[in-house]
Amino acid sequence: MAIIINLDVMMAMRKKGLTELAGEIDITLANLSILKNNKAKAVRLSTLNEICRALECQPGDILQYVEDEEPAADSGDAPDT
Repeated sequence: MAIIINLDVMMAMRKKGLTELAGEIDITLANLSILKNNKAKAVRLSTLNEICRALECQPGDILQYVEDEEPAADSGDAPDT
């Protein structure tokens, strides 16, 4: 995926642990862990807003776009003819 979530970096810079941040933004530890480990497929803007508020940062401090090095995997659908 071309979007990288650098939540772990911002948490380390602000010296906030997973449990502390989860409590502050009212999100489950499991869901915050998914975000922190860059496994999320989506993030709600309201969640991003709360993370930025708690960490005193901008969305761009957390989200980063990088070019994919490999083309996307074939979805398995038959080619158009």
